[in-house]
Amino acid sequence: MVVFDSPYEFLWDKGNKGKNFLKHKVADQECEESFFDQNKKIFKDILHSNNEDRFILLGKTKGNRVLFIVFTLRQKKVRIISARDLNRKERHLYE
Repeated sequence: MVVFDSPYEFLWDKGNKGKNFLKHKVADQECEESFFDQNKKIFKDILHSNNEDRFILLGKTKGNRVLFIVFTLRQKKVRIISARDLNRKERHLYE
């Protein structure tokens, strides 16, 4: 599991702002909320870290929605690549 020691700052640009809502009905704010879940899990995404380090976060929003988020760090900011609900098979990874 990966641990980040600095506070989170998010990078929302035209390439990722609102994209997850259109694809998976996950609002940008919900993505951010999951990073503050005390029980979140963060793993390095080994399969997709060819050009830059990517990470997977499993975290719960204020509305108790558990999300699967793929993100990277750019200039010490979190850039969300993809966000969706956990599927049934992934749920055990969070719990």
